Amino acid sequence: MTHYLDAAIVAARAAGDLLRRNFQQPLRVNASEAHDIKLEIDVESQELITNLLLKKFPHHALYGEEGIVGDQMSEFQWVVDPLDGTVNYFYGIPHFCVSIALRCEAEIIVGVIYDPLRDEMWAVQKGAEPKLNDRPFRVSERADLAEAVISVGLSKTGVTIESGLPLLQAMVHRARKCRLMGSAALDMAYVACGRFDAYIEQGISLWDVAAGWILVESAGGTVEMRLRTDMKDKYSIIASNGVIDLKL
Repeated sequence: MTHYLDAAIVAARAAGDLLRRNFQQPLRVNASEAHDIKLEIDVESQELITNLLLKKFPHHALYGEEGIVGDQMSEFQWVVDPLDGTVNYFYGIPHFCVSIALRCEAEIIVGVIYDPLRDEMWAVQKGAEPKLNDRPFRVSERADLAEAVISVGLSKTGVTIESGLPLLQAMVHRARKCRLMGSAALDMAYVACGRFDAYIEQGISLWDVAAGWILVESAGGTVEMRLRTDMKDKYSIIASNGVIDLKL
């Protein structure tokens, strides 16, 4: 399995290099919505990742934010967010990443999240110890919500924003601090290595959190994912250190 992880790291670093070179440069907007932006650099990043991974593993499929490639019923499926934090990226906010996971028969077996500006690479393969730049890490041990830092995501639709606001209000009163950072994948990575104690969002896509999912669980935390019945291919998620009582 190590060759899968190595390939994911190479692809994440190559895409991260592309994003870093183009950060704070003129960008082409492919689509603009009320709460989201789609950039040409998103597409370029995914194409780069796709070429690197599927050239090496031609029988695999890829499921990404910018489209799918190959037979999605294949045994192996790469789940990719080529630029998580696109709005941050567009506005020059230095908080975004590349997220790559590999599923084998729907089970996540490899996860990589790369922050190219801080040069931080979270990586893990199933059954192994997760590492941040080759150093092992664990989730936090904080159990008291009053001492915790919680990330609450407010998603891109009116429905999920409205459902997320009461949750944010509750967490603001109960936790030490709440954060809305604009990158679900980095939120998951921060939970995994103990910077955050939990991450909660009401409407998220698999490519946003697949790599973070295996990182959090491998680091000793827990992830609760529920498919939303009112939104296609969207999930609600609670990722935490596994000991904190979020009082939800």
